[in-house]
Amino acid sequence: MWLRLRQIALMAPELQPVVDEFRDVLGLEVCFVDPGVGHFGLENALLPLGNQFIELLAPIEENTAGGRYLQRRNGAGGYMVITQCDDQAPRRERIGQLGIRLVTDHQGNEFVNMQLHPKDTGGSFLEIDEQTSAGAHAPDGPWTPAGGAGWKTAQRLHRVTGIRAAEMQADDPEAVAARWSSIVDVAVSRDDAGNPCLALDNATLRFVPCTDGRPEGLAGLDLEASDLQAVLAAAKARGCATGDAEIMLCGMRLRLV
Repeated sequence: MWLRLRQIALMAPELQPVVDEFRDVLGLEVCFVDPGVGHFGLENALLPLGNQFIELLAPIEENTAGGRYLQRRNGAGGYMVITQCDDQAPRRERIGQLGIRLVTDHQGNEFVNMQLHPKDTGGSFLEIDEQTSAGAHAPDGPWTPAGGAGWKTAQRLHRVTGIRAAEMQADDPEAVAARWSSIVDVAVSRDDAGNPCLALDNATLRFVPCTDGRPEGLAGLDLEASDLQAVLAAAKARGCATGDAEIMLCGMRLRLV
C-alpha cells in the first residue's frame, strides 16, 4: 500500500490577497474553486504545485470553524494535511481500532474522504482520501477536490515543482509523531537535525517543537524550487523573504530546496 501527500490546506482571513501572493511569488495558478465549501462558511481556491495542491481557504461568514481556527492560531497558517492512498479500507479499519473519530466521512462514486479529528491526532487536521476514478493511481492523476482530471491546464512549473515536506509544530513532537505513525502505519525516522519524521511515498512529514509563539499546528513546507532566485526576488518585492532560501506566505514558513 502507498500513501502520498497530495494536498495542503491553508486558512487566511481573506482569500484574494493570498491567492495573489501565491501567484506573484511562487508562480502558481488557480485550477478550481469549490462552491461546496460555502456549506462550511468558507471560500477557497485550489492551485497545483507540481502534481500536488495548495488549497487556500478563508471564512465568508461569522462564527465558522475556519474563523475560530484563525483566532486559535493567531492568524493565517496551515490547516490540513491531505493524503491520498491506494486502498482506504484497511486504513479505515486501523483508524477504527485506534478509536480515532472522523470529522467528515464521504464515500462518493469517484472519491472517498476520511478526515480525522485533530483532538485525536494532534499536530493538524489529517485526511486519508482515496481517488477511485480512471487513472487515479497515477502520480498526476485526477483529484476530485481540485475539480477532477482537468487541473493540469493550470499547472505551472517555472518556479516550484512540488511539496517535499510538511512540518507540524507541537508541544511534544515525539508523541505527535508516534501518534501519526500509528495512524498511517509508517515507522518514525529522523532528519539530520534529529527531528522525528514520517516518510510518505512522495514527501516527508516532520514534527518539531513550537518555537514561533504560536500553538500547535501545521507550520511549514519544504518546496522544490526550479528557479530559486526568481522566487526570492518576488518574495523580496512583497516583503515576505525571511532568509536565503526561506519565505513566509499565509503564515507558513516555506523553505526552498
